[in-house]
This record gives sequence, structure tokens and C-alpha cells, in this order.
Amino acid sequence: MTSPRTRISAVAATVLTLGLLAGGCGSGDGGGGGGGGGEDVRTAPSAPPATGTGPYPTPTPTGTASAAPPGTDAPTRPRPSGTGEARGSTVRPEDVDPADADKVGEGALTALWTYDTAADSGPHDAGLRAADAGWLTEAYADRLRAHQPQSVPGAQWQEWAEHGARTAVVPEKTEDAAKPPDSETEAWRQWTVTATPEGREGWKGEPVVSAVYVQLTRATADEPWRVADVTVR
Repeated sequence: MTSPRTRISAVAATVLTLGLLAGGCGSGDGGGGGGGGGEDVRTAPSAPPATGTGPYPTPTPTGTASAAPPGTDAPTRPRPSGTGEARGSTVRPEDVDPADADKVGEGALTALWTYDTAADSGPHDAGLRAADAGWLTEAYADRLRAHQPQSVPGAQWQEWAEHGARTAVVPEKTEDAAKPPDSETEAWRQWTVTATPEGREGWKGEPVVSAVYVQLTRATADEPWRVADVTVR
């Protein structure tokens, strides 16, 4: 499996999706939910001065951050026959402590990277599920719902679909000294997300590993954390 690359924009996506959708038709740098086809209008966010090794993006106001999670560019083809609910996508915001930014970030990333080829028409469906479940800020969820995918299915997604595969997702915190300090209303987290496609009869594809930066926000300290932005490097 080729290593995915990243493309970032106001409605960008993640490294994982490029590997699934590009299928040899792409331009510029690749991105997660952003497939290889279509216009290349994405630029990498800037990073503040830091003593650590992790290039955290410059914080931006809620709903205006520069990147979006996986699943924003997906093939526009009919949904496969199935329930439309990905297997394994069972964690909901109400299942975690809403005051714990770590738990909210982990749950959101798990939902965003959980693809099920038996139920999904493409990775975009994972982004819509995460938005509908309530993991994201209203502004971020609206950006994902409003996005019109332009990509076509790629060889990687087709291979997974042939095996009826879904992804087993393992987020692991990998922060360093570059992380901006938390405030009462904003928190940044760095994760390494490993998504492994698992299909029928014991088939397992090569894991896809992504370095992910998550911005979480809330209006006041008494409200639950929600994911306002996801950037993949």
C-alpha cells in the first residue's frame, strides 16, 4: 500500500482517504478525505514557534480552521446495500466524559476513521456519521455536510470493498512540547491514528497510519468539548 500524502484546505480531508480514493488520478499533494481527483486548492496551515518537534497548527476561531477530517472527498456513487451504519462505529459522545478533551478527541477520531465498505459508499460517510453523532462543533459539522465530493473510487477502496472490509481504528496520543497550553475553551491534541482494514474470512489489509492534530473547543468551561478541526500531516 502506498504511503498517503496530505492536502489541507477549508474543507480538506485526511491522508487515509487519498490512499483509498486517489487510485492514480490526482494532482498536487494528497489528503485524507480529499481524493486524488479534482482541484488542488489546499495549503498547509502555519505553526507557532515551539521548542518541541510537533508542528501544531496556529489556533484559529471555532469553525474557521483550515482542515477537515477524513471522508470529505468521497466517490459519488450509490450506497451499497446495507444499513448505512458502519460496523464497529458504536461509540457516541454520551459514552465518554464530555469534560475530558482526550476522551472526546479519541472518540471523534475513531468515528471519523471507521469505514465499512459493506455499508458506506465511500469515506465521506464516516465524516457524516461523526457530524450526526455530535462529536463536532456545529460549524465543523455543517462544513462536512455541505461539502460536495468530487473524487471517484480508487483501487484501494475497491480492494477493501471486495473483501467487505471495515477499519479497526486505534488512536494513540503522541504529544510533545510543541502543544499549545489548554485554556478553558480551547484544547489541542496530537494523535497517531492507525486504521487497519479487516474483511471476511480473516482477510486483513496493510494498516494506514496518520499523524493527526485535533482542535477542540467549547463556549464555556461548563459545556462539553467538541472537535472544531482536524489536521493531518
